[in-house]
Formats: sequence, C-alpha cells, structure tokens
Amino acid sequence: MRILWSVLLCVVLVPDWMGAQRREVFDPAYPFQVEPVELDFADPHRTRVGDLAWLGGIKLSSGDPAFGGFSSLHVAGDRFTLLSDGGDVLRFTMGRDFRVHRRSITTLPDGPGQGWSKRDRDSESMSVDPKTGDVWVGFESHNQFWRYDSGFHRALAHVAPPVMKNWPENEGPEAMTLLPGGGMATINETTPWPDQPGRGGIVFYGDPVAHPRGGFRFNFIPPAGYDVTDMTVLPDGRWLILSRRFAQLRFSSTLTIVDAQQVKPGASVRGRDIATIAAPLLHDNFEGVAATREAGTTIIWLVSDDNQFALERSLLFKFRLDPVEHKPDRSKG
Repeated sequence: MRILWSVLLCVVLVPDWMGAQRREVFDPAYPFQVEPVELDFADPHRTRVGDLAWLGGIKLSSGDPAFGGFSSLHVAGDRFTLLSDGGDVLRFTMGRDFRVHRRSITTLPDGPGQGWSKRDRDSESMSVDPKTGDVWVGFESHNQFWRYDSGFHRALAHVAPPVMKNWPENEGPEAMTLLPGGGMATINETTPWPDQPGRGGIVFYGDPVAHPRGGFRFNFIPPAGYDVTDMTVLPDGRWLILSRRFAQLRFSSTLTIVDAQQVKPGASVRGRDIATIAAPLLHDNFEGVAATREAGTTIIWLVSDDNQFALERSLLFKFRLDPVEHKPDRSKG
C-alpha cells in the first residue's frame, strides 16, 4: 500500500514534463497541396528579376502542423528532395507542368543527439555526391556533417570538424556544398572569423570525415545587411550563394555568383549579385538553392522555410539563368 500511495502522490503532485518539447515530424499519411503561384501577382506578365528569367513556381501547404520548414533541396531531373530544418525529408517528381507525383515522406534515421528535440535534427544544408548518391547534411546546432545513403535508410558516417567547434550554436553550417573536384565548402550564417570581414567559410580537401583538419579558411562578404542561407555549384563550376535579409517585417533574398578561382586561403570574396527577390515580388524566407541543366540552359531552384508560421509560405521557384547586362562586380570593389 505504501508503494501504491507513493505512485498516486507522484501522479497528482509532480508537474507535467517541463523540458524541451519533442520535435514534430511529418505525417506520411497526411496529404499536402500544391498551388501554382506568380512571381508578381500585380503584374502576371512579369518574367524577369535581375539575371533570372521566371519559369514558374508552386506553393506547398498541408494541415499537418509539422509540414514545412524546408531549408535545403536537391534536384536531379524530375526528382526533388526537400529537407526540413527538423530532419524531415519530402520527395516527389515534378515535370515542366509543375504537377507533383510519386510523393513520399521520411525522416533522417540518425543524427546528432537523441532525436527528441528539434535541436537534435537542426538540418540546414544538404548536398548529394553525384558518384555514389550519398547525401551529406549539415547540422547547425551541433556544427556537424552527417552522410546518409541515397534512400535515407541509414547514416554512414559523421564528423564534427574542429575548425567549426566555436561557431555559434544557431549559426553553424547554414550553407554547404560538395565541390566538383572533390571536397566540400561551407559558410557560416552570420559570424566572421576573428578579426576578419564577412562570414567565415571553409574549404575541406576531400572527405571531411577522413580529413577533418585538411583545408583552409576564407571569408565571404554578402550584400550589406544579408546573411548566408545556402550555396550550390553551377554547371560551369562557379559558386551560387543565397543570402537573406529580414527588415521591416519582410524578407528579401539575394543570389551572388562567386568565381571559385578567387576562393583561396585567407581570401575575402564578394562575388557578383545577380538577382534580388523582394517586394513587390512574391518573397519569403528562402533558405535553399539548387542548380540543374535543362535543354542546354542553367536552371536555378529556390525553396523557402515557412518556420511552421501561418504568415509564411513554403515556396518552390524555378528560374533560368539568363544574364541580360553586365553588372558591377562586388569582388573588385
């Protein structure tokens, strides 16, 4: 009886769990909707922003409260992989008609921590090895990289590079991409190297798991007032870096092209800004960028993170890289 009364008193007197809330995950059985959008609702005929030609876009939505939060994406042909900042993976196929098929939802099988809280799966960047199909994911809160098999069935390896140890918890490898010649590049969201300008960047020589100390630091200087959110490599080898600003209760996003030859040990790189997506254009918290080839042209894809907030949206934009005029090169200023 003494034990029984002890249990009853615990149930009555001990408060509910007050620790970190368990992270919500996508419900595979819950449907999501796809709605076409215009670049400029006030001017549906507008098809250009900077060096980009608008090819279309969609809004993804769902009644599932966990849905959204997309921070990175990978596109291969008509196959799309969107990774949320809570460790959830949405995959589907989509043709030029923007109709979505073969939908599937899964979650990262492993990662930093126990997976209970969002902090344990704060997945902010992703890049796919074209040779093996393995998927690299950058985790912001833990400053780690994890490698998964192509189907996200299991984790294959992971590393916490010493050079990233002191990056702030919520400002880690926000941008990351594998490099064509081997290796990896990553850029911190907001923090510079000590006594250096811009944002801290790293180039790893080869696999960072095998060579976590092999590489060099550099500095990327984004447009004034912007922070880095993602990066990818264009088909011609140049880097495309996505940056974001939040001001006056509005987001805006800028795309910058960097000549990879300028990225050297200790270098401070500015690049050339090619487009800014801001009001009155349809805009949001764009955090993911990918580049593909289609009919001999370079295609740029952008995805936004809605933060599971009703006033934000999960948008997927498609542009063609189509320079129309020479623009001042910030790398020379």
